Amino acid sequence: MTPENELDYIEKLETSIPGFDFLSEGGLPKGRATLVAGTAGSSKTVFACQFLAEGIKRGENGVFVTFEEPPKALRRNMRGFGWNIAEWEMERKWAFVDASPQPGERMMVTGDYDLGALIARIEFAIRKYNAQRVSMDSLGAIFSHLSDSAEVRSDLFRMASALRELGVTAIMTAERTEEYGDISRFGVEEFVADNVVILRNVLADEKRRRTIEILKYRGTDHQKGEYPFTIVPGRGVVIIPLSAIELEQKSSNIRITSGSEELDRMCGGGFFRDSIILVSGATGTGKTLMVTEFMAGGVINEERCLIFAFEESREQLFRNAIGWGVDFQQMEKEGKLKVVCRYPETTGLENHLINMKETIESFKPNRVAVDSLSALERVSNLKGFREFIIGLTSFIKQQEIGGLFTSTTPTLLGGSSITEAHISTITDSIILLRYVEMYGEMRRGVTVLKMRGSMHDKDIREFSIDDKGMHIGKPFRNVTGILSGSPMYTAQSEVERLSNLFEE
Repeated sequence: MTPENELDYIEKLETSIPGFDFLSEGGLPKGRATLVAGTAGSSKTVFACQFLAEGIKRGENGVFVTFEEPPKALRRNMRGFGWNIAEWEMERKWAFVDASPQPGERMMVTGDYDLGALIARIEFAIRKYNAQRVSMDSLGAIFSHLSDSAEVRSDLFRMASALRELGVTAIMTAERTEEYGDISRFGVEEFVADNVVILRNVLADEKRRRTIEILKYRGTDHQKGEYPFTIVPGRGVVIIPLSAIELEQKSSNIRITSGSEELDRMCGGGFFRDSIILVSGATGTGKTLMVTEFMAGGVINEERCLIFAFEESREQLFRNAIGWGVDFQQMEKEGKLKVVCRYPETTGLENHLINMKETIESFKPNRVAVDSLSALERVSNLKGFREFIIGLTSFIKQQEIGGLFTSTTPTLLGGSSITEAHISTITDSIILLRYVEMYGEMRRGVTVLKMRGSMHDKDIREFSIDDKGMHIGKPFRNVTGILSGSPMYTAQSEVERLSNLFEE
């Protein structure tokens, strides 16, 4: 077999860490050592423990070599993720090699600092427990006792070679001093390890955002770039690989009602069943009302409906719905509606996305509404927000359910919003709600700006709101500049004059 062909046969060990096996295109190269580097708080220890925990669930025993935290602290800290390490130790599935400093102990080095005894302990534990996975956390604690980088490189190479000879797949964690600086503290670890994974916990716009990047995967392919991840209680590290989103969603010609007969006619017969609809407008233009009618229309047709509300409480939503003749409380009792209200600031967007996916998977709705995206925009930077939008919309489309999102424009009379710019290209339909000032009176207008795959009404129609909901009326005539936020009334004589310019 030629060396070129050997590269194609590198076997990978599935880690079962959510999202990582996709990024690594199969898992960690089997029988090799991987360096996981990151600054303090970037979840290196959680990643190392999760690697062993997921292996034990697959019947693969593990050895955890700790140089910093004592085993007692690790057992306690990891219980929050559902990993009962003490029980696994009793079952001889998990073994600790404790090289952590003892309380009050002062490290004294006489002569050359030698890792031979430590390597022997690790080899003994691997053989005794028949381990296939090894995690070492963290290398910086032992290498701080070595005087120069040559020693560090030599001992690290010796340790990696010993693990390779035993045929185990290993993770070695190392600390970094900055998020986008040197890969590791000593500058040599990454050259000895076969693979390098970087965890980051970047502070941007006063908000923390965790990302993971596979920097080096010797002899095998992987996804390039940074990908967001989060830490979920009961699960551990959950990576959100946006590149996993492929444009393979099925398209349906089946129409569903918007909840308003007149709006259905404006859209050419209603929304498509698996489409994403964006409703954009200023505060008070009727976005939440449109969500309410969208839900009510689904319940009438025996569809299961789900609302994610990020601006109003349940009591407010239920009170408003009753004011429009819709009984959300009764719908919930019948199991046809589920309302989930959360403040955006309670957690990061990655956690919101994971929670929303889990809710959708468990409730299995036919249509979903999110009110509003603009509230979620406050708790993230622009890149993180766009990744959230892409992740949510693609997931909803893959489930073949209808989604309606609302977005608040920054100005009262219209204009564009950042939210629209991020989601408009991936939505199937866009409905604009606008205020129109005429003769000292504020009126409301609605138009279907976009309806992918269908003819639709191009008029800007006036609508009103009462205790029965939304009533769409006739198109505005003799008024220009509504969508730009600068409506101007044009006299009838001027309209006739302009019309005559185009007559033969």
